[in-house]
Amino acid sequence: MSFGLFRVPEPINEPVRSYAPGSPERDQLKAVYRQLAGASFDIPLWIGGKPVRTGNTAPLIVPHHRRKPIGVFHQAGTNEVNDAIAAAQAARPEWAALAWQDRAAIFLRAATLLRGEFRDRLNAATMLGQSKTAHQAEIDAACELIDFFLFNVHYLTQLYREQPISPPGTWNRSEYRPLDGFVFAVTPFNFTSIAGNLPTAPALCGNTVVWKPASTAVLSGSVIMELLTAAGLPPGVINFVPGSGAAVGDPVIAHRDLAGVHFTGSTPVFKQMWRNIAQNIDGYAAYPRLVGETGGKDFVFAHQSADVESLAHNLLRGAFEYQGQKCSAASRAYIPDNLWPELRERLADGLAQLKVGDVADFRNFMGAVIDNRSFNKLKEAIDEAKQRQGGRIDEVLGGDCDDSEGYFVKPTVIVAREPDYRTMREELFGPVLTVFVYPAERYKETLALCDKGSEYALTGAIFAEDRGAIATATTVLRHAAGNFYINDKPTGAVVGQQPFGGSRASGTNDKAGSLLNLIRWVSPRTIKENFAALRTHRYPFMDAP
Repeated sequence: MSFGLFRVPEPINEPVRSYAPGSPERDQLKAVYRQLAGASFDIPLWIGGKPVRTGNTAPLIVPHHRRKPIGVFHQAGTNEVNDAIAAAQAARPEWAALAWQDRAAIFLRAATLLRGEFRDRLNAATMLGQSKTAHQAEIDAACELIDFFLFNVHYLTQLYREQPISPPGTWNRSEYRPLDGFVFAVTPFNFTSIAGNLPTAPALCGNTVVWKPASTAVLSGSVIMELLTAAGLPPGVINFVPGSGAAVGDPVIAHRDLAGVHFTGSTPVFKQMWRNIAQNIDGYAAYPRLVGETGGKDFVFAHQSADVESLAHNLLRGAFEYQGQKCSAASRAYIPDNLWPELRERLADGLAQLKVGDVADFRNFMGAVIDNRSFNKLKEAIDEAKQRQGGRIDEVLGGDCDDSEGYFVKPTVIVAREPDYRTMREELFGPVLTVFVYPAERYKETLALCDKGSEYALTGAIFAEDRGAIATATTVLRHAAGNFYINDKPTGAVVGQQPFGGSRASGTNDKAGSLLNLIRWVSPRTIKENFAALRTHRYPFMDAP
């Protein structure tokens, strides 16, 4: 029982550490990275607060040292998934009944622990298992996940304060119940913060969760479970079940008590999941909530008035940070012909300076792509473009691929003669930027091509100094991106500043890290209490004239 209306700490975005030479945080992170790289892991499932080892293991691969696994993780089968669902259902009544401030306190404490003793461990795990540089790990695994914890608590209190009006003699109120069942969280490899947010946002609202992490991000996922346990999360609230999509997903989707899906991953997988849920709709106790952030084919569109130097640097960062493995990464660019000669020179110079290699070497700008399947897909697209030079392709800048030690794909710029060339339309999820050079006088017509140039609508950016050109692009591209940037790269959304998500084939646009997302994990109940007893059933209009 609570005897107060409590104000939560005001959320502030976590400052990003620089890891500059000579800084203590640089030495600390390197030491923890070396410690993890030298370990041999045996990562279990976590069901009902207990470790579960199935014996069905898969190797933990380091993308930039692919021949040297650092251990194994255990994979769930149908029995373990059903046990996880049962654990979530068993934990649900007590967790849902817990006062909101007690749930909030767990995630506020998790933010504090991550700011301190867990920071280096989670960053190093992200660097090692997902081949992120120190900077990319810092802005993701540490800063953004801390922000998710803090801002979600803040937004939950805003949601709870949203109440109906009450005329005299009546008290109307709304309570925001958790969903009637369990939530299935399916998380990607590319953002540790997303892997942390997708199960914890519903849990904060009183739900219990079955969490399937990406098989290529189990190491950092296991550290998140350690963090949440240390913060006081009760057993069974979040159940950690790595495994194949079918082995985990099929029994979850078949369960009558599935109440919601919180998903980030590929568009085809989410579409298939939606189909499976639709086919099973008669078997559910309630309609499951489907929240998905999926693919992107994110654009940068330059007007002839754009600042070329800024445009070049934003393209290099936006397209190639974290090997282009961001759903928001710049992967297609529309450049006016008056700017292209200078921009091409700047891009070529930039590509030559972007070092690729082991992320333990802090001089490297990029690490390796995540796995063999990604490497082969990217190499195939780059080789095809090289073969088409002189035809549909003008030239290919960069594009070297080498998987002898790690899955290394060097930054690549493909210059296409046609706006519908396949790498202008298809998501590759790697360090490949395709450029279409358009006649500067055909700005509006090319904006329309951009709007319809892909099935996705996640992020996009316009570069221009001409205000009229900016206004025109903002209008024409209104539905082309859920996160739209003006004179900035289309990556790097910050919790509390740019709520993230897109529509069309990019997802349900429920804006992770915002009030809009939390609304999806509650089921409101409206309560009307009448203080004036009714003394007659008759209405005045029924009286005689």
